[in-house]
Amino acid sequence: MHCRVVVEAAVPVFDVETEDEAIRIAISKTGEMLNPDLNYVEINMGERTTPSGEELPPAFIAADEALVALELEMSVFNVEREEHASRIARKEIGQRLENIPLEVISIEEFEDEDEDDDESADDGTESTDETETDDESSETGSEATDDDDDEILPEFEDLVE
Repeated sequence: MHCRVVVEAAVPVFDVETEDEAIRIAISKTGEMLNPDLNYVEINMGERTTPSGEELPPAFIAADEALVALELEMSVFNVEREEHASRIARKEIGQRLENIPLEVISIEEFEDEDEDDDESADDGTESTDETETDDESSETGSEATDDDDDEILPEFEDLVE
């Protein structure tokens, strides 16, 4: 099972005057902490609402300091259940974002695109004649490639000497 996990992070930002500035700095700061190890995590502005349902900006500013709500989205593959995906995402993101509180907002299952392609091939949707032709040409090509590789790549003992 594959899951897409969304984690909310409360990122502190200092010496800011506007909400837009705080949001830009928070996204940049978070990106620096996550990259290059977790460059596959998507960073988005968070959504905040009042108890009555009124929408608020993702940044709260007081005394030139801001607390910005960001949503970090990560795909987790080959997990047993949603709780397992949640733990993996929190651990991976939390290791890079020190002293930043995290909370899992949502976990959503998805199917891998490669699995869909494999399933459609298994359904027998392709004709048998085309498959046989492709197999014959790929075998001929791989044999020629193997011969060429032997000539191009030196033996291990030659490299060591």
